[in-house]
Amino acid sequence: MEDSITILVVEDDKYIISFITMFLKDEGYKAIVAETGKEAIALFYANNPDVTLLDLGLPDIDGMEVIRQIRERSNAPIIVVSAREKENDIINALDCGADDYMTKPFYTGELLARIRVAQRKINSMTNPENLEAFTCDNLTLDYIKGLVFVDGKEVHLTPMEYKLLKLLVANRGKVLTHNYIINQIWGYGEVGDAKSLRVFMASLRRKIEKDTANPRFILTQVGIGYRFAEK
Repeated sequence: MEDSITILVVEDDKYIISFITMFLKDEGYKAIVAETGKEAIALFYANNPDVTLLDLGLPDIDGMEVIRQIRERSNAPIIVVSAREKENDIINALDCGADDYMTKPFYTGELLARIRVAQRKINSMTNPENLEAFTCDNLTLDYIKGLVFVDGKEVHLTPMEYKLLKLLVANRGKVLTHNYIINQIWGYGEVGDAKSLRVFMASLRRKIEKDTANPRFILTQVGIGYRFAEK
């Protein structure tokens, strides 16, 4: 693998540590291991890993706190791999700044696929795409002119709809929670709620989707938020 990716594995179960590090190394990744939250934070700051695989149930501090402290310094991808499967745990982790969430037990093939998605985020941060325009199928955003086209025809979006679309496209493939979107679009402490978000999202879909019942671009993660489909 070119430019081997370094992955920080934060896990306190020695069997799982051995299992994960073995298949990561087989795939050409470099793995470093932390068995506690405090060790994870120290190793992250010292090694600046490309991706973090994080268990939430750690012996010293909760994994949510690890996410928060990493996010104070870095936007590097964090994939939560946890036995916690309640909706609130998933939402809280994503709101704290996690990029993805998997529940145990998991298939190695799925985890590797999630890591590849994280790699694409790394590549987009280190080698930014041409910011003049973005195209996916029949949808085009012209960032220079601030225009949106569907099938080559200009579609009029309100300023709020355009901001929503840009946010989703910038994070394509990643689930954005309702709270995250509201804070990014309206700002902390500003007017904005889940009902308003649904209204704007429905209007945006009507304008860019051929079939709003089976959307191509803006996908709903029930009870959590939305994501823009990957190409």
